[in-house]
Amino acid sequence: MCGDRWTPDRSAPERGAYDIGGERGAAPTPTTARPPTDPDGPTGRLATWLATTKLEEIPASVRERAAHLVLDGLGCALIGAQLPWSRTAVKAVLDLEGHGDVPVIGWGRTTSGPAAAVLGGTFIQGFELDDYFPSAPLHSAALVLPALLSTTSRVGGVSGGEFLRATVLGCEVGPRVGLALNGPEMLARGWHSGSVFGTHAAAAASGVLRGLDAAAFEDALGLAATQSAGLMAAQYEAMSKRMHHGFASRNGFYAAGLAQAGYTGIKRVFERPYGGFLSTFGEGHDPDAAQIALGLGETWNTEKITVKIHAAMGGLHPAIDAALALTADRTLTAEDVESIRIEVPSVIYHHGWWVPECPLTTIGSQMNIGYATAVALLDGQVRPEQFTPARLNADDVWQLIGRTEVREVNEPHDPSWEQPGYNTRLTIALRGGDLRTQALNQPHGGLDDPLTNAEIRAKYRALTAQVIDADRSAEIERIVLDLEGQADLDRLVDLLAAPARGALD
Repeated sequence: MCGDRWTPDRSAPERGAYDIGGERGAAPTPTTARPPTDPDGPTGRLATWLATTKLEEIPASVRERAAHLVLDGLGCALIGAQLPWSRTAVKAVLDLEGHGDVPVIGWGRTTSGPAAAVLGGTFIQGFELDDYFPSAPLHSAALVLPALLSTTSRVGGVSGGEFLRATVLGCEVGPRVGLALNGPEMLARGWHSGSVFGTHAAAAASGVLRGLDAAAFEDALGLAATQSAGLMAAQYEAMSKRMHHGFASRNGFYAAGLAQAGYTGIKRVFERPYGGFLSTFGEGHDPDAAQIALGLGETWNTEKITVKIHAAMGGLHPAIDAALALTADRTLTAEDVESIRIEVPSVIYHHGWWVPECPLTTIGSQMNIGYATAVALLDGQVRPEQFTPARLNADDVWQLIGRTEVREVNEPHDPSWEQPGYNTRLTIALRGGDLRTQALNQPHGGLDDPLTNAEIRAKYRALTAQVIDADRSAEIERIVLDLEGQADLDRLVDLLAAPARGALD
């Protein structure tokens, strides 16, 4: 022993003593279960929990919700696979990576595992319809599912139960790292928060399927942390915003694979005072390392993940819901509206508002609270059809945007806003003197009003009806909602791999 720090037993097999080979086969298992360097620290406690948590230790309600999150993510992937910007991504990535043995969702083609993870995350994020975690902003399905599907194709022999366990553990890790980093602060400072702390979610999920022990999980977390990145200025016009979570998913996939092969990562990555994950990314906003392992196995973040019903950035959903509520009794035209005022807290203001200029890109419109509120008021919905070129350039939409004022408000307007949340107030002045106001702290789908599993199934069916045939959609749904009964996932992979239609064609 060196002080009270654990040092490896040099008589034990080295990290590389796995039967990793190069062939597709059963997930390898370490010959000796080794502890992390500091089992009592936050990194060590998380690594140990990942290595030892069994499926039956996860509550049934969490497993059921996780299966529905998988279904929602796959529905988003299928509708996102053949979008115009996704086609550009596929051409570019396959030109760079070439062929491989891992299917590309919705394309009938294969590529390398890392490339498939990049594209899968890009598809799931393709139309701003995927899940998010409000208090530590990230999109779990876009991080976890692509890494898992690539890992499944590489290691083979993965049961549905193992896939579900890996999904839950990945969904638990991402929010924990984000909470430790005070994730909304990251967003306010211009980081794309989910791709910064999403690498850990993907690494954890992939590592479960690879059978990592606690020491290897520590390496995987360290390798994931050093690959974290993402700039939020991509939201204005860059296609790359769609790919950020795909990059993070790929990086987590790499981290787990490298760790399994014995390639070491940063030890105690969440505790390091110099060059550690929290000390570096959290500079200036008081990161809290205790959040990493707080309530492991007792508090389940998976049940707190928000599922979207609107095709827009999550922070805009309360304004959209407010617009729909204010117009439930009538249909509006641009001529009916004299002015629009939207009041939001700092994070949403900086993330979701700038004065847009026509023409606005699809990604810009889906991130801009002025555009999203305008089409909600005029069309009564915010779905893919609100982001066609014709609608993006429509005169009535731009008339409303020109009458919109967005205010950054840091003080709550009423006692109900003393709790943290979205704290959005929408006021519309109609011609003739009618003034309508609606304030919301949470959208439908948020913690106070979550989508039911039945609503998630309905969303999946509505999305997939646009891009694949009904029998294929139903079979995917059947398999996903019965993951624990699936001996392997070959059928699901085949169903996902077949070509899909373009949602905007």
